[in-house]
Amino acid sequence: MIKYICRHCHTFVGEINQHAITEQQLGFHFLTPDERRDIISYNTNGDITVRVVCDYCHEALEANPELSLLASPLQ
Repeated sequence: MIKYICRHCHTFVGEINQHAITEQQLGFHFLTPDERRDIISYNTNGDITVRVVCDYCHEALEANPELSLLASPLQ
């Protein structure tokens, strides 16, 4: 299972419950090694957590770019 969580507010964004999906299908192969470490977590039970930005946080950061300077801007 692949879970998508907002990196700022930790809101559940969605999940993919397919075991046969590849990292290429998800677009992970476009990420640099540093981006992969920052965005993707592999859990011991085989699940993957992907940290993304939800629509609410995206809009808040667009309207207030100075928030991006804070370590935890939208918690």
